[in-house]
Amino acid sequence: MDLRNTKWRKSSYTGSNGGNCVELADVAGAVVAVRDSKDPDGPVLLLTRAALRTAVQSATDTH
Repeated sequence: MDLRNTKWRKSSYTGSNGGNCVELADVAGAVVAVRDSKDPDGPVLLLTRAALRTAVQSATDTH
């Protein structure tokens, strides 16, 4: 999948110094691309919206 012209967005929690952050982009229907903002030419993870939601919920689960 060619992502060269993709419009990426950073988390609203990113500070003014950039920090450690991920970027997201809508790429095709229900697919979201995820990348490291410090390595924009690095690997990209492609997830369905449901899989991304599950991953975020799992990462923030406090039990």
